[in-house]
Amino acid sequence: MAKLPVVSRSATRKPNESMRLLVVTIIGVVLGFFIGISFPTVSITKLHFPSSIVSYIEDKNSALTAQAILNHAWTTARNTKGNDTESSSDTAMKIYVPTNPRGAERLAPGIVVPESDFHPRRLWGNPDEDLPFKPKYLVTFTVGISQKENINRAVKKFSDNFAILLFHYDGRVSEWDEFEWSKRAIHISVRRQAKWWYAKRFLHPDIVAPYEYIFIWDEDLGVEHFNAEEYMKLVKKHQLEISQPGLEPDRGLTWQMTKRRGDRQVHKDTEERPGWCNDPHLPPCAAFVEIMAPVFSRDAWRCVWHMIQNDLVHGWGLDFALRKCVDPAHEKIGVVDSQWIVHQVVPSLGNQGQSEHGRAPWEGVRERCRKEWGIFQTRMAEAEKSYYEMMGVPPPNVTFVH
Repeated sequence: MAKLPVVSRSATRKPNESMRLLVVTIIGVVLGFFIGISFPTVSITKLHFPSSIVSYIEDKNSALTAQAILNHAWTTARNTKGNDTESSSDTAMKIYVPTNPRGAERLAPGIVVPESDFHPRRLWGNPDEDLPFKPKYLVTFTVGISQKENINRAVKKFSDNFAILLFHYDGRVSEWDEFEWSKRAIHISVRRQAKWWYAKRFLHPDIVAPYEYIFIWDEDLGVEHFNAEEYMKLVKKHQLEISQPGLEPDRGLTWQMTKRRGDRQVHKDTEERPGWCNDPHLPPCAAFVEIMAPVFSRDAWRCVWHMIQNDLVHGWGLDFALRKCVDPAHEKIGVVDSQWIVHQVVPSLGNQGQSEHGRAPWEGVRERCRKEWGIFQTRMAEAEKSYYEMMGVPPPNVTFVH
């Protein structure tokens, strides 16, 4: 008698398991579709399925049901949505003000203080009561101890409306305390540096912004015929943004423009030697003061400060370029004749140089001055040439006096 074929249990289960897998898959797809259209705010890109779902297809013994899959997907989406809401809220609460000064964008504008000053303050009491009086102007001198008496005479020409700042190039500061005004002055000491080195580093426009005008003077100036308050009246009357007192004739005089004229309060132009002025409105016949005793309005100084080169410490050539910071320069740059000074031509800073190759210290300093003048003119010419090329226009033809 022939035996009936034996059908194994595993062979019998295969169609059933395949059918169950198919049914579960169909149910999952259908439920997923209806859930998707019922909750349109849930982004499909935010439904993160775990790797176990993928392994389910490979694991025939997995007990993970369609309901468990859907529950996990819905929980993940809901948590993601909650996190996004929280993240958006955090972003909205963060401060970012692009119009604040660079580096302060994350601060509320009301707490930003972009400017400062040289006003000393007390270490006690109410801050609002620290400054019962604020000087309107700032006067700086670059000094050595050998000119102490001359500076003392000069400072006495300035009233309490003028804050005094001394830059010490010889490191000797305490010896100035014999003068009462020195105890109220600001002292900055760095050895063997020139006036424009100090100006670039310590007279940033945001530091001197509270002062209407800034004097940046040498130490060897005779001030017998100078009164600072009267000088300021004339500067304002004639609307001078950049100025200097007239220089006593034949005493340290280089340019006709800065020579004092006895028949007027202020002059703004002059006649120079033949061939020196291609344009009567340009230096050295107009729009020109020297660097020994300039006075700047705070707006003019903001421009001039940016023009000072970090590595060129003597400032030679700067006087010919000051006109670029005011407009019209031949009207806003001038010499105050009725308040005049004497340039004593004391080479005290030159003695701070170093003797090399058998030459006196001042000779090396003077050589550096001339070299800086050429470097500055070259940089200015190249910068302006690049600008005009970028703008697609021909540069103006300007000749500098060497």
